[in-house]
Parts: sequence; structure tokens; C-alpha cells
Amino acid sequence: MNNWFECKVKYQKTDESGKDKMVSEPYLIDAISFTEAEERIHKELEPYITGEFFVTTIKIANYSELIPNENGDRWFKCKVAFITLDEEKGIEKKSNSYLLVQANNVKEAYDNIHKAFADSVADFEIPAIQESPILDVFTFFSSNEDGEQLPKNLKPLNDDKAEDIENDTLEGDTVYNADEDEE
Repeated sequence: MNNWFECKVKYQKTDESGKDKMVSEPYLIDAISFTEAEERIHKELEPYITGEFFVTTIKIANYSELIPNENGDRWFKCKVAFITLDEEKGIEKKSNSYLLVQANNVKEAYDNIHKAFADSVADFEIPAIQESPILDVFTFFSSNEDGEQLPKNLKPLNDDKAEDIENDTLEGDTVYNADEDEE
């Protein structure tokens, strides 16, 4: 399960007319705690922002799922109501979830939700879709060549490096090596 944090970053940006102005931009990051969210947002944005920048706000975001789309250029906050039947009372019950969907427009976001839940047996409806101010999303996991989900900060080790690390580790330490087969 992902823990999403919305981080607002403030920095000096040059606009189209060449003037410098202070901007505050929101980003979404997957982290375990507020401290890790701040640390990760700094690492992710340092290569892209020249000069100083400050994380002014960090808050927990209530997104239950992320639906990325490589062709999308914006993020949309979508409210999805899942419909269940309460057999005792004989009424429909709706439980709302918020999704963040990457798309080019509202219709494409709507279509992407339907594609994502095409195999789902649950009934749902989409009462709201609105463009989100979030500029980018930084996930904790990335996929390797085999499709395996790896933490972004862990790199597969080649055998030479793994041997060096094993000699330097304490007894009981765990060393990650992506080349080892799971048992």
C-alpha cells in the first residue's frame, strides 16, 4: 500500500518574459513518513531546480490508487463511488475513493478509469473528475527489466560488488542482490 504525501515546493522560477518570480508548486511523493517525504522530494527535485528551494507544506494525500498514462500530460483527481448491496437492509451502499489519473483531458481520464477497472466485478460510478494542480508524481517503486517492483534507491548488484559488500557486512545483515533467484 502506498502512503502518498503532497509536498509544496517554493522556489525562484524564470517566466516566459524572462522575469524571476517566486512560485509554489505541488508534487506527490510516495513515502513512509513526513521526514522521508521531505528527504525524497529534495533528492527528486535537486537535478531540476537551480538555486535554493524550500518544502513549505507536506500533507497526507488521500489517493487510494494511481493510474499513470505515459501519453498524459496532466493529473486529474477522480472521485469513484464503489457500489455494494447491503443484503440485510436491501439497499445500495456507496463507498468513495479518490484516484489520481494521468491524462490529457477529462474524457481521457474517464476512459482511463474504465480501462483500469474493466476486469473488476465491482460496480462503480464516477461522480467527479477535476484537474489536479499536482505537477509530477514520484513513486517509491520502479520496475526492472523483468517487471519486478524494486525500491528506486536499490540498484541490482553485479557479482563483484556483492562479494565486496558481503565481506564488509556484519553477521545477520541482509544484502540485496537482484541476480539471486527467489526460493
